[in-house]
Amino acid sequence: MIEERLEPAVIRILPQKGWLAVNWGELWQYREMLYFLTWRDVKVRYKQTILGASWALIQPVMTMIVFWIFFGKLAGIKSDNLPYPISCYAALLPWTFFSGIVTSSAGSLIGNERLVTKIYFPRLLIPSASVGVGLVDLIIALTVLLGMMVYYQISLSVGMLAIPILLILIVAVALGVGLFLCALNVEYRDFKYMIPFVVQLWMFASPVVYPSSMVPVKYQFWFALNPMAGLIEGFRSAWLNKAMPWSMLEISAVMSIGIFLAGVAYFRRMECKFADLI
Repeated sequence: MIEERLEPAVIRILPQKGWLAVNWGELWQYREMLYFLTWRDVKVRYKQTILGASWALIQPVMTMIVFWIFFGKLAGIKSDNLPYPISCYAALLPWTFFSGIVTSSAGSLIGNERLVTKIYFPRLLIPSASVGVGLVDLIIALTVLLGMMVYYQISLSVGMLAIPILLILIVAVALGVGLFLCALNVEYRDFKYMIPFVVQLWMFASPVVYPSSMVPVKYQFWFALNPMAGLIEGFRSAWLNKAMPWSMLEISAVMSIGIFLAGVAYFRRMECKFADLI
């Protein structure tokens, strides 16, 4: 009797060719992993903390108070006929959401070294999980904004229908920047020291502590090339019943999509080296 020996199946995983070769079907198959990565990050964020989820309120509220004292009171910056505290807070929320995604996603691969080197899964899932954490913080912080709207007697407007689109565009530009920095951070570890500095400078180049109307008209186009400028101003206008800055939003939308595609392209280009470099 002849015994047949079956050779074990060998599956070779090869990187796809092309700069934007993203297998969206594969990402959908691993959607449960994205959920667990997101839920894990949420629990780790508030684990063994005294105030827990209250930190999502404390950070923007305390920042708003500091900006109100130094920029609103001492520097005398106007806020387009709106109370400075609520104008600043409404701008801080999308900025905090954006900066949180960028910072978390930039160091996500280094923080998940064992996961990256031991099993296969779409690496895009790791930095993408930071979106869920930022969204939880944003929802918690919005409760303060609603309370301030009641206090200052600001009614809801039709412009609030644009908020989901604005959030999608913020996620697009944040993930684009985060993916780019994430790939660079794997290859050059000193980038982690530059990220907080770049994010801080970017905030002052965006209309957070001041309205975009303070920028001279001749510089408005160049100012709008910063995608967060139009998105922050749009977010503030949607909540505070102001006229939407459509011209800035158009530029911001184009820039956001472009940055997202560029970030995905560079991340995919470097993905085959991650396991070796980490």
